[in-house]
Amino acid sequence: MKSDGPMTWDAILVPLAQTAFKVTGFLVVMLLVARRVIPLVLHWVVHTGSRELFRLAVLAIALGVAFGAAVVFDVSFALGAFFAGMILGETPLSRQATEETLPLRDAFAVLFFVSVGMLFDPSIMLREPLLMLATVGIIVIGKSLAALAIMRAFGHPPATALTIAASLAQIGEFSFILATLGLSLGLLSQNGRDLILGGAIISILLNPLLFFALDRLRERKGSPHEQAHAADPAGPPLPALSGHAVLVGFGGVGHLVALALHDQGQPFVVIEDDLDVVQALRRDGIAALYGNAAAAGMLDLAQIERARWLLLAIPDALEGGEVIAEARKRNKQLEIIARAQSNAQRLHLEKQGADHTIMGEREIADGMSGHVLGSLLREAG
Repeated sequence: MKSDGPMTWDAILVPLAQTAFKVTGFLVVMLLVARRVIPLVLHWVVHTGSRELFRLAVLAIALGVAFGAAVVFDVSFALGAFFAGMILGETPLSRQATEETLPLRDAFAVLFFVSVGMLFDPSIMLREPLLMLATVGIIVIGKSLAALAIMRAFGHPPATALTIAASLAQIGEFSFILATLGLSLGLLSQNGRDLILGGAIISILLNPLLFFALDRLRERKGSPHEQAHAADPAGPPLPALSGHAVLVGFGGVGHLVALALHDQGQPFVVIEDDLDVVQALRRDGIAALYGNAAAAGMLDLAQIERARWLLLAIPDALEGGEVIAEARKRNKQLEIIARAQSNAQRLHLEKQGADHTIMGEREIADGMSGHVLGSLLREAG
């Protein structure tokens, strides 16, 4: 920015104060007003019974808040959209709102990343190879080391800290937004933006390789049983079990299955990747392991070799297939019952070794048709 005279403190502090006042006003309106008004509006709309109207209301709220933030409070459109999403996410209807707008979200995500790719100038890698290498190093190595140090400082085990560090070895859409904003304000050069975009793209491409290397490191570091213990150091050792059930996942389905097993006095072990859920189960006296069932050693901790049933209550068929394959290696006589959401998932799980697959839609259809046929038989009799 060019000026005819020297920059004074007033020229700096007054705009900063005005901006801070506008942002504060926006935050007050969003946190005190929108938090109360938006749930009431959605509650009224959902009771109209119209899915189209509900979908339109969600889009109108998201875009309206973002546009109002930019026009009224002079806040960036991106910040307004972020707060709109945050408020919508706190409402009791957040899950329904997510499901209704999922196709649009995917379309916008594709459009966003395609547009980012069109902004990137690949020649920057030839013009400034050392700067590009340094940018990638800061993102992949610098961020990972910082995340690793923070996780270890808070007492998390090495396995968890390494996983978080690898997950953060990339930058995403907020970096793109900030880079574009910096360019428009004259705070960032064209080369700077290209370096950030290039570093982001390369870091995203490298991220799967980091996880692959992390898995190989874990295999060399120790036995699967030791790795599983390292992932859940606070977990109390399980008593010797035999003929028990191993329940993977404690969501809506897993919770109902666990209640049925508990009522029948059938011993079971829960494997769940939500630490809060695992701690609550342990307080209730239920054997629970914290971690991913597909992780090395986790099934061994659950004593899968002496189990009678493996019950997969997770919706992810790919992860479920990995668990089934590992469990089948350890126990050929194990009866495996898995959850499927489509015929493709059912075929995949059965190919991996599942003995039975339960599909929600099929069970609902069987229940409805069975009720109708039962009524017809009673009338005929």
